[in-house]
Amino acid sequence: MPRFTTLPDWLAWQENLHPRKIDLGLERVARVAARLNLQDMQPVVVSIAGTNGKGSSVAMLESILLQAGYRVGCYTSPHLLRYNERVRINAAAIDDASLCDAFETVDAQRGETSLSYFEFGTLAALWLFSHSPLDVVLLEVGLGGRLDAVNVMDADVALVTAVDIDHREWLGDDRETIGREKAGIFRAGRPAVCADPAAPESLRSVADGIGAEWYCLGEQFDYATQADLWQWCGPHSHLDDLPQPLLRGRHQLDNAAGVLMVLECLQRRLPVGATAIRAGLASVALPGRCQVIPGAVELVLDVSHNPHGAAALADMLAMRPCRGDTHLVIGMLQDKDVGGTIAALAPVADQWYFAGLENGRGLGAEQLQAHAVQRQSGATGGCFADVADALQQAFDNAVEGDRVVVCGSFHTVAAAMACGV
Repeated sequence: MPRFTTLPDWLAWQENLHPRKIDLGLERVARVAARLNLQDMQPVVVSIAGTNGKGSSVAMLESILLQAGYRVGCYTSPHLLRYNERVRINAAAIDDASLCDAFETVDAQRGETSLSYFEFGTLAALWLFSHSPLDVVLLEVGLGGRLDAVNVMDADVALVTAVDIDHREWLGDDRETIGREKAGIFRAGRPAVCADPAAPESLRSVADGIGAEWYCLGEQFDYATQADLWQWCGPHSHLDDLPQPLLRGRHQLDNAAGVLMVLECLQRRLPVGATAIRAGLASVALPGRCQVIPGAVELVLDVSHNPHGAAALADMLAMRPCRGDTHLVIGMLQDKDVGGTIAALAPVADQWYFAGLENGRGLGAEQLQAHAVQRQSGATGGCFADVADALQQAFDNAVEGDRVVVCGSFHTVAAAMACGV
């Protein structure tokens, strides 16, 4: 008899299975992975780490590889509305029944091994991929890299996107230390791609130290813009007249350049032509990443939750100004650089709406406002119990030509989406 028969019951149980919500380390997950025979997975494996840009890079890789006719599995986190979003096979979210089967299998094989919520879900996703006819699996690291559950798999190609300061208590207080943690997904003799044009030296040092093949944006590969198009040049190929990625923001070209370098590294095993690349870039979609919903009052949804991500959002907003005011709804978690994030957004916000998050780690609206005052960012505005109330007030205040921006956390954007926006 299975322990549970519904997905909500399985997830609620997993949340309290392990004594720590976050417990980095590979010993437990590797033990169970061995029992599940996951190390023998046949598809090509690409692991993606980074402070910002992981989800966008996975989405672009997925879109291009599907256009090329390959069967693609994706594991990402966190989700916005449904847990099923975390596991995709050929762009379709996994169904409840398959997830329950995977959870039952992991539970049966783990024995007395305690697993965190993320570890349990990672093993379930890998088991589902290992039992599906796939050509390639894309794995987004949850936290860091070196000790993250995803790193139980040896990636054929590893990609590190933008590196900045986040999760200080787990990864360190500076980019070099954080970069070293993310470089833990590199493997000897295999490509290690970095899409950060200001890559921490620690990334290169780790790659050189283990004998990985180092490729870095601005060094071994680069790109240049040509009006509304762009061109990419790698060690062995170049591409002209590429369409801008459908994902908005200038920072997405860094991500796209890294994606193309990954594809060049895989060209012998997974050949991809220019037609598939162009079609994939032109059609890629990812909710909550500078997502623009048109209307008399435009709505922008972005999960940015640190100063680096907020600066990218602010740049996108500045590049496409609206006729009227920008109403900014923000809710954040306690362990984030709240002051730095608000300061990055201050130049593009006219009216602020501080929203409390109904989450054990969420900041109350008054606490959020206090951070803004402390940083003297000029960000002043009303406080609201939750995102729904803040969003409603923002739309009530907005007039035609204004826009409403929702940001600060996956939880904030998810709450806005749950309102039916």
